[in-house]
Amino acid sequence: MVDVKKIAVIAGDGIGPEVVAEAEKVLKRTEEVFGYRFETEHALFGGIAIDEKGTPLPEETLTVCKNADAVLLGAVGGPKWDNNSKELRPETGLLGIRKALGLFSNLRPAVVFDCLKDASTLKPEVLEGTDLMVVRELTGGIYFGEKFRRESAQGEEAVDTCAYNVAEVERIVRQAFEIAQGRRKKLASVDKANVLETSRLWREVVNRVAPDYPDVELEHVLVDNCAMQLLRRPASFDVIVTENMFGDILSDEAAMLTGSIGMLASASLGEGSFGLYEPVHGSAPDIAGQGLANPIATILSLALMFRTTFGYAEGADAIEEAVANVLNAGHRTSDIAVDKSKAISTTEMGDLIVAAIQKKA
Repeated sequence: MVDVKKIAVIAGDGIGPEVVAEAEKVLKRTEEVFGYRFETEHALFGGIAIDEKGTPLPEETLTVCKNADAVLLGAVGGPKWDNNSKELRPETGLLGIRKALGLFSNLRPAVVFDCLKDASTLKPEVLEGTDLMVVRELTGGIYFGEKFRRESAQGEEAVDTCAYNVAEVERIVRQAFEIAQGRRKKLASVDKANVLETSRLWREVVNRVAPDYPDVELEHVLVDNCAMQLLRRPASFDVIVTENMFGDILSDEAAMLTGSIGMLASASLGEGSFGLYEPVHGSAPDIAGQGLANPIATILSLALMFRTTFGYAEGADAIEEAVANVLNAGHRTSDIAVDKSKAISTTEMGDLIVAAIQKKA
């Protein structure tokens, strides 16, 4: 009997419903081609949940997610909710769902397709061969540390606390080593150990864990140098692991190597195989409902789900190959089109990718 995988589908706000709809078409296609079986359940999250349920993360949504094998998320947020109180902002829902589901790492692959090298602001020869993965710690560091204001002799003073413990560092580092083992066996651990005590602890833990993975080549890189080297020699990186704030910044920088944020998938993982998968781009409310959104990041997030949570390597390869073939054939949505007049719609791009998914003989 075929194992049925349960997927919680959260379309969200803005262009979220449009790009998720194309990913769902890909799901159906892989059922036809590979015999997979999926059971999907839709749930409200983000701005639309605020409007309809009075909270960005309704309890029923959390229940749907906890009962699933994986979560597919479109995008959340928009100016409509920007002036809401903190508890009624879509972003608060994101932090809440990560905590509730125990998601402590964020994976962001950045792959430069040969046919899109000219879309990047970097020279094509610099981008040649770029295929890297940023592994970002997601639940610790300065974003989650104590925050307060106090009076000082120089006026009001704000304090954000950055804290990490050994267990938090070790679990993300081990995950990064394991990911590197399945790729090109190179790991760059990024810190600021020349200045920060948290980074010194980070580096100590990395060095203690490293002997357990003798097949992986380890490199320590200071964060400022890493930011520079991503622009100078991006193809030299395989897997980058780093703390929360550094990862937030570096993964966005890596995203722009590809020429469009609309091309980039991501996964948020906890213990075991469960994961939440979403495109890196935001809700783009300015183009919502116009058929202009690029669904490729969401479709590649689905491929990442297949590979990481389900172990469906054949299906993941087929999706990624279909995307590459459609792009190589010259098809472009407006965000990656040189000639905007020849750009195709969201649904047209999705249909082409679906048609291109084949099982290898």
